[in-house]
Amino acid sequence: MKVRIGVAAGAGATDDPAGFIRLVDALDDLGYDSIWVPDVVTAKVFDPIAALGVAAGRRQRLKLGSHLIVPGRDPVRLAKELATLDQLSNGRLLLLFVLGLRTPEELDAQGVEAADRTSMLEESLHIMRTLWSGATLTFDGRHHRYDSVTLPVRPVQEPLEVWLGGQVPAALRRCGLLGEGWMPGLCSPTEAAAARATIAEAAEAAGRAIDGEHYGMNLSWVDGRLSDEIRAGIEARRPGFDPEHVIGVGATGLAERMEAFSEAGFSKFVIRPAAEPESWSAAVESVADVLALQT
Repeated sequence: MKVRIGVAAGAGATDDPAGFIRLVDALDDLGYDSIWVPDVVTAKVFDPIAALGVAAGRRQRLKLGSHLIVPGRDPVRLAKELATLDQLSNGRLLLLFVLGLRTPEELDAQGVEAADRTSMLEESLHIMRTLWSGATLTFDGRHHRYDSVTLPVRPVQEPLEVWLGGQVPAALRRCGLLGEGWMPGLCSPTEAAAARATIAEAAEAAGRAIDGEHYGMNLSWVDGRLSDEIRAGIEARRPGFDPEHVIGVGATGLAERMEAFSEAGFSKFVIRPAAEPESWSAAVESVADVLALQT
């Protein structure tokens, strides 16, 4: 399997223009595969589509990824924005579609109801794929209606792949039915292997298959011990989960986490410091040499 390692930029890198540019340059110079800009509407972070457009023009090799919120966006306009970004970057766009945080402020900012988000994502994915294929779209769904819409700008990538996340049974089945890859977070290698099997079974039942190299994992690392604050944050998101499954201590610990997931059939990793570093470019450099052994 081809191991690929990207970095998800967070606060400190995606709310500071100079820091973001330094991180883009560092990742490209160090040989990382991709930069990822998460999507949180109400957080003090850059919009991912705009930020990745800057990164695309800054460097010519580095791939461009986002954990992109779909509910609340018009899918036709979003399809054109993403096709444009893929065109201008010469096919370097990576997409992981997500529902977004289930908090009152995020739901209000997106203009959606929590119960509608899954069906909105599924409708939007169908709409965008139809348009990206060059077909004329006529659609009458629960959330969107269009009559004879075509997209004059299409992606370089054919197809422009969309990966999904989520770990509950319904999300795994949805990935098998609709996704081109799966990349979750906060699960152990054993859980990830079982989920991969569930996804593959759902895909096979639908008469399709997911590439065996299209399974990834979000991982983190700390320079020293895991702080009580980090442990509490993970406990709040997933009670009883051992954070050492996904957080490595230093570069060696992070590499060991990757190896454990590689043995479970995972080859694509998006990493980030578990706590905001003083310098993002220095942080990714501090683990680069050891991680290069994994590629």
